[in-house]
Amino acid sequence: MPLHVPPAPAPALRTVLTALGSPTAVREAPTPSLRSTQGPVTPELPLPVHVLDRITPEGASATRLAGWRFLIRSGGRAVAAAETRLTPDGWAFSHFFEGPYVAATELALREAESVQQPYQARLLSVPELYMLTLWLHGDCTADGATGHPAATDVLVPLTPAPPGIAANRPYPVADLLPVLTHRVTPAPLLSA
Repeated sequence: MPLHVPPAPAPALRTVLTALGSPTAVREAPTPSLRSTQGPVTPELPLPVHVLDRITPEGASATRLAGWRFLIRSGGRAVAAAETRLTPDGWAFSHFFEGPYVAATELALREAESVQQPYQARLLSVPELYMLTLWLHGDCTADGATGHPAATDVLVPLTPAPPGIAANRPYPVADLLPVLTHRVTPAPLLSA
């Protein structure tokens, strides 16, 4: 399998396991599928979630680690996801959620396993476009918590993708980053 999933920090995993073991945390989560699940649930496929904060005029991206996301599986499928975040006191459970990005992430990971080139799986969020992508990083030995998209990396926009960007289609960063740059760059003000 050429797809590598970087190991999540042990404290991040512990916070998710603690939350899954808490009837209150599960019952109060806005996740009907998680609340109604019968049988054991397990956090799997931890992915570092990076946020694209800005794109420089030269086209380079500035990203930061926002947390780790775990798919919560039951009965052979993802029923929800759990997100953790780094606080001054260490890793903390943030929330459970469900929705289209859970199934889209699972589908994109399954499809990425069939590519011939090895990649490290990450998530890249573009908040200004309400966009989430599976980021296939070419350096499988890199620390999943650091770095920025390289021109040879691949981004797979997850469903739902912004208008004009095809979801579930792999794009080389060198091709998609200029599109994102254009979309997030404010239009110049016209003088009267």
